[in-house]
Amino acid sequence: MTERPLLAVIGAGPAGLSATVAAAALGVRVTLLDSAAREGGQFYRQPAPELRARRPEALHHQWRTWEGLRDALDAHLAAGTVRHLTDHHVWLVERRTAQGDKGFTVHALLGPEQEEPVEVRADAVLLATGGYERVLPFPGWTLPGVLTAGGAQAMLKGTLAVSGRTAVVAGTGPLLLPVATGLAAAGVRVAALVESADPKAFVRHSRALAAQPDKAAEGARYAARLLGHRVRTLLHHTVVEAHGTERLESVTVAALDATGRVRPGTGRRIPCDTLAVGHGMLPHTDLAETLGCRLDGLNVQVDDEQRTDVPGVWAAGETTGIGGAALSLAEGHIAGRSAAARLHGTAPDPRGWATAAKSRTRLREFAAALDGVYAPPAHWSDQVTDETVVCRCEEVTGGAVREAVTDLGAGDLRTVKLLTRAGMGWCQGRVCGPAVAGLAGCALTPSRRPFARPVPLGVLAHAGESEDDLQ
Repeated sequence: MTERPLLAVIGAGPAGLSATVAAAALGVRVTLLDSAAREGGQFYRQPAPELRARRPEALHHQWRTWEGLRDALDAHLAAGTVRHLTDHHVWLVERRTAQGDKGFTVHALLGPEQEEPVEVRADAVLLATGGYERVLPFPGWTLPGVLTAGGAQAMLKGTLAVSGRTAVVAGTGPLLLPVATGLAAAGVRVAALVESADPKAFVRHSRALAAQPDKAAEGARYAARLLGHRVRTLLHHTVVEAHGTERLESVTVAALDATGRVRPGTGRRIPCDTLAVGHGMLPHTDLAETLGCRLDGLNVQVDDEQRTDVPGVWAAGETTGIGGAALSLAEGHIAGRSAAARLHGTAPDPRGWATAAKSRTRLREFAAALDGVYAPPAHWSDQVTDETVVCRCEEVTGGAVREAVTDLGAGDLRTVKLLTRAGMGWCQGRVCGPAVAGLAGCALTPSRRPFARPVPLGVLAHAGESEDDLQ
């Protein structure tokens, strides 16, 4: 009996789960790898079982969609068509070069300490690595009590905890709405929701936004909940500074003018012990870059089947462009079905994913409209003083970045990094990269790294000795 081909899916969020279920249903063995202890990704993050949450669905929408994915995954796990490897931190996907071997080796570090190496072989790889938050600094952003909007949401969903009693939610993007309503529902007094988007931008993109009435209705429900919790909303405003000694005590927010600059004399100080701030998302492309996949800007480029230009590699979800969970589900379904057909040596029938393809088209158009509405203030860097720490890992200040440009002639992100060490720390520029690029006045360009995360030298020395051959 011929062994069924193996697909490695990296990432167990909406895209990865959708792809796994779709491929397994068509007779492909799937190994699903994820760094978390449970499936779901950031969007479907669940509290630990030990917390005995009575109503975890209260922190989510699209709960029925999640239950369907979870039940389908459980059925495939029971049948042995899917293996789910949790706490696996993938740091490299390597194409095998031996003659006649067209497969891949997935290298991962196991467990919370990320020291034990694991290697998994696969005939094909599907990247569903998601995205991460764009972080833009301002004076005081390193104070305890200041965290990203996604971090606040992850804390609430995963641990049922909050970082304080009074919060300000600020920045830009649709994520701010569920974060503010979630904190308010958890008993936190949300003193203000500070959104930097210009209301006129909604008018300019009204036709594209109206084309997704379910999304508009979702936004309206969040707005109604904010009103019910008496949350003050400040549109076209931004955080200017966070204040405190040992930890956050208050924030100053101010109105923006038509050009995105702070309007003088509009600053107001709001007492709070938590600031959840976010300015949108960026795609995770490290593994794709290492494989040599072509990028379209910052996104992994894919065709109508979600195939990259590297044979045997598919990509789906936020790594191909930030668009939300519904788009990730559609892309994952298409990618899973395509990968299954190709691994069986047949051309896929697009009729099998016609509904998902229609959703993908509509949701990509909607995401493009949101990009036009929710953009960071054009002159956010004006608020970054020379003393403001920009790169936390290496303690590089805004002044050092500016000096590298004006005095030392740096004209790109890599040169600024070499001159200041900004981006050389543990996060490898994932947190500070957008800020450094903005301050330097250069483009945020992908930097192809050999590894997607720091790896102990001992692991590198023994690479290839712990291979888990599933073929």
